[in-house]
Amino acid sequence: MKRTLYPPAKKPVMVWDGKCGFCQYWITVWKKHTGGAIEYVTFQRQAGRFPDIPESYFEGAVRLIEPDGRVYNGPDAAYRSMRYYKRRPVSFFHRWYTRSGFFRAISDYGYHFVTTHRPFMLKLSKLIFGSRP
Repeated sequence: MKRTLYPPAKKPVMVWDGKCGFCQYWITVWKKHTGGAIEYVTFQRQAGRFPDIPESYFEGAVRLIEPDGRVYNGPDAAYRSMRYYKRRPVSFFHRWYTRSGFFRAISDYGYHFVTTHRPFMLKLSKLIFGSRP
């Protein structure tokens, strides 16, 4: 899915799994970095907001939907959202992801590893960064 015919009107929307503790932890971190520049919604609550995107599509990874209708997936969505950091926008990760097959492969593998080990990765995140993101 590259585009939606029902883009958000004002700002990007990050759609994530509201039942995932790891996801909730990192969305909290992302919110701190992006302030109000991105709207964060769980796919469980977005119900019909993007009628041309099946709900099952949102279950597999985080999605970032831009006001122009472009849809970014998984690590690409995460990297793209870093452009909205308030203090120091970061764009090189997204650029690397789109231009380097090697970086894309490593990112996709890492993202897949995390999604298949979410409980462990949540514990590891809390151990390294603290229990309060």
